[in-house]
Amino acid sequence: MALLQISEPGQSPQPHQRRHAVGIDLGTTNSLVATVRSGMAEILADEQGRELLPSVAHYTADGVSCVGYEAAEHNVSDPLNTLVSVKRLMGRGLADVKTFGGRLPYEFAADDGGMPKIQTVYGPVSPIQVSAEILRKLAGRAEIAFDEHARWRCYHRACLF
Repeated sequence: MALLQISEPGQSPQPHQRRHAVGIDLGTTNSLVATVRSGMAEILADEQGRELLPSVAHYTADGVSCVGYEAAEHNVSDPLNTLVSVKRLMGRGLADVKTFGGRLPYEFAADDGGMPKIQTVYGPVSPIQVSAEILRKLAGRAEIAFDEHARWRCYHRACLF
């Protein structure tokens, strides 16, 4: 028996028509997506059974080419276009980022709002854009796990399928 059942406005909560809720943890180094099944939290794994997704995106001249493990493989061969740990840059201005010194291999630029953007072969990319690619990959993992290809809606940190 559920202690709290949330339903859409104008619809009655029907116990046999429940939706699945997932939570996404966008981490600095790794990210994951999880759900609750039979009262227990369960991390949703990818096709290879890996639960974590490296928070990495690789860019080419055409845009983002890959995210996660595949992108991490490019870190040695193409570090300027393989964006790692961009969450550390969120909420910082260009002046803050420049104080990191030589710890980051990237070249930075700022847009009109002062948010730092990383120069890639694709062009300037913000930490928010990189994070969106990681979130997109995790949302796809959830769609596969629930075998649902319908549109999904996000409410704060939970996506309802």
